[in-house]
Amino acid sequence: VQLQACGGGLVQAGGSLRLSCAASGRTVSRYAMGWLRRAPGKEREFVAAISWSGGSTNYADSVKGRFTISRDNAKNTGYLQMNSLKPEDTAVYSCAIGLKIKPYDSGSYNYWGQGTQVTVSS
Repeated sequence: VQLQACGGGLVQAGGSLRLSCAASGRTVSRYAMGWLRRAPGKEREFVAAISWSGGSTNYADSVKGRFTISRDNAKNTGYLQMNSLKPEDTAVYSCAIGLKIKPYDSGSYNYWGQGTQVTVSS
């Protein structure tokens, strides 16, 4: 399975971005999907996750109410809509999938995409 994340960029505080994570090589409709990020000098941290059906979502407290995770299994693609962005959201964002994930545990994800840089200016 290959995961391709895109949609990052430079945005002013208060702005929005939509990240996409396209999967290829295998249908991933049975995999849960997560987004995690790593800011400069910090550990990787969980952002959001969604169940394979899309019926269950999980968010880090720091992004609740601002970010929305979704997926379109027909397109083998997941999304992360990010609104009201803050400078502290600046990080490399990576998508990952797993059959049985513990959202906050990066080791529980089976496949990872490359990261996409999100930079929020103040």
